[in-house]
Amino acid sequence: MKNVLVTGGAGFIGSNFIRFLQKTDPGVHIFNLDVLSYAGSQENLNALPFPERHTFIKGDICDRPLIDRLFHTHKIDTVVHFAAETHVDRSILYPEQFLRTNVVGTVTLLEAARQFWLSEKAFPADNFRFHHISTDEVFGALKPNEPAWTESTPYSPSSPYSASKAASDHFVRAYGHTYGLPYTITNCSNNYGPYQFPEKLIPLMILNALDGKPLPIYGDGGQIRDWLFVEDHCEAVWMVLQRGRPGQTYNIGGGSQPTNLEVVQHLCAVMDELLPHSPFCPHSSLMRFVPDRPGHDRRYAIDITKIKTLLGWQPKQSLDTGLQKTVEWYLSNPDWISAIHQQQDYQLWLERNYDKRQ
Repeated sequence: MKNVLVTGGAGFIGSNFIRFLQKTDPGVHIFNLDVLSYAGSQENLNALPFPERHTFIKGDICDRPLIDRLFHTHKIDTVVHFAAETHVDRSILYPEQFLRTNVVGTVTLLEAARQFWLSEKAFPADNFRFHHISTDEVFGALKPNEPAWTESTPYSPSSPYSASKAASDHFVRAYGHTYGLPYTITNCSNNYGPYQFPEKLIPLMILNALDGKPLPIYGDGGQIRDWLFVEDHCEAVWMVLQRGRPGQTYNIGGGSQPTNLEVVQHLCAVMDELLPHSPFCPHSSLMRFVPDRPGHDRRYAIDITKIKTLLGWQPKQSLDTGLQKTVEWYLSNPDWISAIHQQQDYQLWLERNYDKRQ
């Protein structure tokens, strides 16, 4: 890798990946393409380790002329495609936006890569890679005693979000099979950690607890997810880029499957420990059970045997250590929190999605 195009690099996982890549691979220049939607912010790119090896481009992954210019001008040899609409609740309200970004945007990138790498033969064969970031939600939901998903589990998406990601995965594989485009795919479980936009469970609970607001828990809180600390995810993606075989898919998970209720209880305990003089202690008193989301998947679990065996990766952070690091980061970055709170879209979203559930 020399010139890497990271899409969605001003978002949660993308910005963490840029930091990881800059510290890990000094020979890489990163070209960061992000449209700066509600979940992407240049606040996430402050104090990069090596800003001289990072170029930010504001733009849409559906803008084919722009994508073509980036490939040609910067001689892009690697694409790491994070850019996506990712929140299930939003996909229920705005499914067409998920179709455009997640499916049309991915195909636009694939076409530009195919033209530059294969048709124009910009580099010698095998000197380029398209890496696509996907989700475990494409597999659907698991019953209580069903085994965890492997890379060969059939797709069974159950929300507009997961359906759009499943479609994008199929397009990536189709470009590999039909045109010979070298690709890899990773399907990751629920990420958490620094810089996560607070529409997702963990940062929402942290920020609400700080302000003494209710902590809304969908249904009975018994939904089970596999939780992956974002820096572990970044390391796994890097290892796939370095050692993964083209045309292969790798599952990435955190190896921890608590219920959502247990996650919130654990967060409250960490907040009590770090903020013992808060007027809202114990923070668990803020928990409120609210009506569930439509079609809420009950259980996810992901099998990481393949990436562990073939590439030697496994998560470094347990849920205990990862949550501790996450809460500490949010408590240490009040300016970031303040910038998010001032976003009109964020406040409107909270009102639309959560106020009606109270």
